[in-house]
Amino acid sequence: MNKKKIIITGGDGRFARVLKNSQLKLNFVFPTKDQLDITKISSIQKYIKKHKPKYLIHCAALSRPMKIHDKNISKSIDVNIIGTANIVKVCSDFYIKLIYFSTGYVYPGLKGNYKETDGVLPFNNYAWSKLGGECSVAMYKNSLILRLIMCEKPFIHNKAFYDIETNFMYQDDVAKIIPKIINKTGIINIGGKIQSVYDFVRSSNKNIKKVSGKKLFPPRPSMNISKFKKI
Repeated sequence: MNKKKIIITGGDGRFARVLKNSQLKLNFVFPTKDQLDITKISSIQKYIKKHKPKYLIHCAALSRPMKIHDKNISKSIDVNIIGTANIVKVCSDFYIKLIYFSTGYVYPGLKGNYKETDGVLPFNNYAWSKLGGECSVAMYKNSLILRLIMCEKPFIHNKAFYDIETNFMYQDDVAKIIPKIINKTGIINIGGKIQSVYDFVRSSNKNIKKVSGKKLFPPRPSMNISKFKKI
């Protein structure tokens, strides 16, 4: 396992930096956007042929600020939907195991505790774009879709939602589980215990302030993580 190459798309992104600083003894390769452009099939093929990976973890995505998915729909589609489809095509051609970082926000967010088998209904364009990526990944059986709710540590904001229940997990903790899930297939919800964003942040930052998130998010976008716990 340690010798098998694992390409991380979005090699200069936030989660890639966490992996670079982790103690995982895995053979990660971190291409920059110039080295591997997911919007261009030829760029992906060229990099794959050169490095011959066993796995590809697809983290490259357009995410923040969330408003960009409303203001620039074309870019959101090009990167998150078409870019992911391009990755699937090439992984399929070379039979590379694909792990796709999606989001827990594909669920409606009204009742909470959503299982992987529950229906999906994204509540914003970012989540729609990630679900669009999921559609192509699901067509490729040698793949794993991770529906994650994760954030940086320390929390980058000075306020946190007290009225939104979810199950955030720090990126550092997500990195640690990579070796345990990399050979799984299907869909897995990944996150921590269900609690308000405020309570999650307050455990490591007593100075965090409360703010309402009702105008931005549905009240309970939390996931059932029973499958993840068993792993």
